[in-house]
Amino acid sequence: MPFVRKIIKSNEPIKLFLLLMRTFDISQSQAQKMIDTRKIYQHGKLITDKSAVVQGELEVVTFEPMTKGLKPLFETKDFAVYDKPSGIMVHPKNRNTHYTLIDEIRYHYGDEANIVHRIDKETSGLILASKNKKAEKLLKQMFEHKQIQKRYLALVRGDIQQQTVIEAPIALNRDYSTIKLKVMIHPQGKYAKTIINPLQRFGNFTLVEAFPVTGRQHQIRIHMFHVKHPILGDPIYGPSTRDAIRYLDGLMDNEERLAVTGATRLMLHAHAIEFAYNDTKYKIVSNRDFLQECLSYTM
Repeated sequence: MPFVRKIIKSNEPIKLFLLLMRTFDISQSQAQKMIDTRKIYQHGKLITDKSAVVQGELEVVTFEPMTKGLKPLFETKDFAVYDKPSGIMVHPKNRNTHYTLIDEIRYHYGDEANIVHRIDKETSGLILASKNKKAEKLLKQMFEHKQIQKRYLALVRGDIQQQTVIEAPIALNRDYSTIKLKVMIHPQGKYAKTIINPLQRFGNFTLVEAFPVTGRQHQIRIHMFHVKHPILGDPIYGPSTRDAIRYLDGLMDNEERLAVTGATRLMLHAHAIEFAYNDTKYKIVSNRDFLQECLSYTM
């Protein structure tokens, strides 16, 4: 379990941030961040006062990353690219989350390493991680300025015969009265553009390359649903409200999901990433056999 509770102790009254600095060999700002992120308890009560004076035993929630042997596909001294399997979250959802990709990154590269963008738990493929704070800041700025291009593969329902450009504004869904959809197409939403190129036809399905020009949450998923070519295996954007609710409530097993959505996972794969970093151009391509996965659901 990455989040563990450690007991620390001081026999004499001491400023809490000083005790944290000395115990964990960290800076004052890091100690204060631990307090701000609600990780310090005494006698079962949360301590949030950064100037608090403490004495005796305290419980500190710390993140201790674990590894399951997932290695980077590519790395330099400043960043690494992982080829994430479907089913692994990028960041912990809460302190009870057992394992995520950030475990591997922090385990191998230390506490300053971080993931600089996100993909869904069920989306497989490439994700970029920084190894230090300077690289993290630069890479995040590059994403903001659209200097990093990502390309996806998706197996979608229906026949797509030519390039399709989807421009449909995306808004966060704030009405959870019927279903907890993350996003929806809405005229007051943020501008979003996705370019779809058909690659191969499989009966009633098409393997496409998707290039998200903008980077909205669930963009490819909601755009494909919007043009009536939902991604195979998508349990949210495509099925009936009843089935989507069953999935969100954890009531849908793999057998039912296969029957409802056509696959036991979301058939969306982050296939390639391309950018220039410190005057060097990189184009990194996944080595995962996504085509073979597609064949397993279309044969």
